[in-house]
Amino acid sequence: MDTLPGLVARHGYLVVAFAIGLESMGIPLPGETLLVAAAIYAGSTHQLHILLLIVSAIAGAIAGDNLGFIIGRRFGYPLLRRYGHLVRIDTARIKLGQLLFRHHGGKVVFIGRFVAVLRALAALLAGVNGMPWRKFLAFNVAGAIVWAGGYGTTAYLFGREIERVSGAVSWTIAAIGLLAAAAGFLFIRRHEAALTARAEREFPGPLGRDRWEG
Repeated sequence: MDTLPGLVARHGYLVVAFAIGLESMGIPLPGETLLVAAAIYAGSTHQLHILLLIVSAIAGAIAGDNLGFIIGRRFGYPLLRRYGHLVRIDTARIKLGQLLFRHHGGKVVFIGRFVAVLRALAALLAGVNGMPWRKFLAFNVAGAIVWAGGYGTTAYLFGREIERVSGAVSWTIAAIGLLAAAAGFLFIRRHEAALTARAEREFPGPLGRDRWEG
């Protein structure tokens, strides 16, 4: 079986784009690790062109996120309507999710690109919660460019030292993301009734399929 450096050396741009694309669809793969490893390899051996590598990573992220978004949009609504009650997700809470993604979805999609768990789930959640595709695409593309460009260029310039720096940065961002998620969860729990009433005002009546066409 190929090692990580072996995969990067043999397949370069393709393996990076493919792994990042699958991770962005919701499959837990080390997309960020592969990007950093490939950028280090490019900087130390010059066997890969860093610009093409970054473009491959951006393309994989955008393609994977959009497929994840489509999966969430296509299958999320029927599954929630049929089985949501089993996990205490009723129509009111579906509308609450839509409300949050209507007003804060862009932040979730952009910041999610830098946090491991959200990187795999943000696109699916955006699709499930009916985020308009054009808005999703704008924040998705921006996040992919900043993430791939930032990590790829830094790894390329600083070589193997980035393994230590990247780990520290990733843990710091993940900790901030988790704290923000916890704060958001507590805020929603405390203000759920008011937010639910607001969601009902913005999405009055039955929740029909047309609400999910964005």
